[in-house]
Amino acid sequence: MMYYIRKLKKLDKPTLLVLLGLMIFGTIAVHEATSGTNLDGLYKYSIVFFALFLIPMLLIALLDYSIFTGAASYILYGIGLALLLLVMFTGENINGAVRWIRIGSFQLQPSELVKIATVLVTCNLLQKRSGHKLRFIQDLLPIGAVFFIPAFIVMNQPDLGTALVFVAVLPVMLWMGNIRVLHMLLLLVSMALPVGGVIWLYFANYDFLAELLKPHQLSRIETFLEPGLDPDKSWHVTNAMNAIGSGQMSGNSGFYVDRGYIPYAYSDSIYVVIGEKFGFIGSSLLLLLFYLLIFRMLYIARESRDLAGSYLVVGLTGMLLFQVFVNIGMHIGLMPLTGISLPFISYGGSSLLANMLCIGLVLSVHIHKDEIKEDVDIVSDTDGG
Repeated sequence: MMYYIRKLKKLDKPTLLVLLGLMIFGTIAVHEATSGTNLDGLYKYSIVFFALFLIPMLLIALLDYSIFTGAASYILYGIGLALLLLVMFTGENINGAVRWIRIGSFQLQPSELVKIATVLVTCNLLQKRSGHKLRFIQDLLPIGAVFFIPAFIVMNQPDLGTALVFVAVLPVMLWMGNIRVLHMLLLLVSMALPVGGVIWLYFANYDFLAELLKPHQLSRIETFLEPGLDPDKSWHVTNAMNAIGSGQMSGNSGFYVDRGYIPYAYSDSIYVVIGEKFGFIGSSLLLLLFYLLIFRMLYIARESRDLAGSYLVVGLTGMLLFQVFVNIGMHIGLMPLTGISLPFISYGGSSLLANMLCIGLVLSVHIHKDEIKEDVDIVSDTDGG
C-alpha cells in the first residue's frame, strides 16, 4: 500500500491543476449550453463522468507505462479493431452515423479508444529501432498500416473527423521515431494530394466530385470553400462565427446559443458557447489552459526515462492538439465542419474517457521517469561498498 501511496505523491501537480481547470470549464460550458432546454441538467452527468473516469486515470498512472507499450499494446489494438467491426453490425444509428455500441445505459464510441491503442502499438514498433533511422519496408509500411486500417473503418461509419485524427498523428510519431526527410516529404505529399485533388475537382469537375463523395461531405466542402454560395448550407458556420463575434470582450447573455441557432452546442459546438457567453476573455482563458496542458505534456515527454515514454506522450499530445485546433478552427472558418469534440470540454462519455486515459498514461511516464536511474544508483552504491 505504501508503495502506491509513494507513487501517488509523484503525480504531476501542474498537469492535475490544469485538468481540474478544464473540468470546471467544461462543466460550466455544458450547463450554459443546455440551460432552459430539454437537456437542462446535462452538466450533472459531466460531473459524474469526471468523477468516475478519475479512477481508471489514476490506476493507469500507477501502472508502469511499459506495460501498455509492450506486448499488451497489440492485444488492446486487436480488441479495438474488433469493437470497430462490431459497430458495423450491431452499432446504433444516431443522426445517420453508426459509431456507438450500447453497453447498458452507456453509449461507447470504440474509435475514441482505438486512437490510444494505435499510439501504443506505434510506440512499440518505434522503440525497437532505438532511435535509428526508420526503414521504409520494415518500419514505415507496418506503422502506416496500423494507422490507416482503423482510419479506413472509421471513415465508413462515417466519421471523417476521427479518421483525420489518425492521419494527423502518424507524421508526428514518425518524425519522433527518426524518419528520413525524404520519406517524410513523400508522406506529406501523399497526404496533401487527396486534399488538393478534392479542391481541384470541386472547381474543375463538380459533378464528378459529387459522385465520389456523400452528400453531407460535399456540403461541408462547399460550405468551407464558398460559404456565401448557399446560406442554407452554411448557416451553422455563419451563426457560429456571428455568435463568437457577438461575445466581444466579456460575453453576453447568449442570443444564438439560447435560441437554438447553434446545433450540438453542448458537444461539438461547445466552443461557440464559450465564445458567445464568456467572450474574448473566456476564450483566451480556455486556450491558455490548453497551452499549459500541451506545454506540460511535452516537458514530461522530454524528461522520460526512455524513448517509448517520449513517443507515447508526444503521440498523445499530437492527438489532443489536433482535436483542439480542428474543433476551434471549424467554428471560426479555418477548417471545414467535422465531428471532432473539444477535449475535456465537449459533453460526451467516450471522448472524456479516452482523454482521461491519455492523461493517465502521461502521468505514468512522469511517475516512473526515475525508476531506471534509481536502479543504477542502487547498483553503484553496492559496487562502492
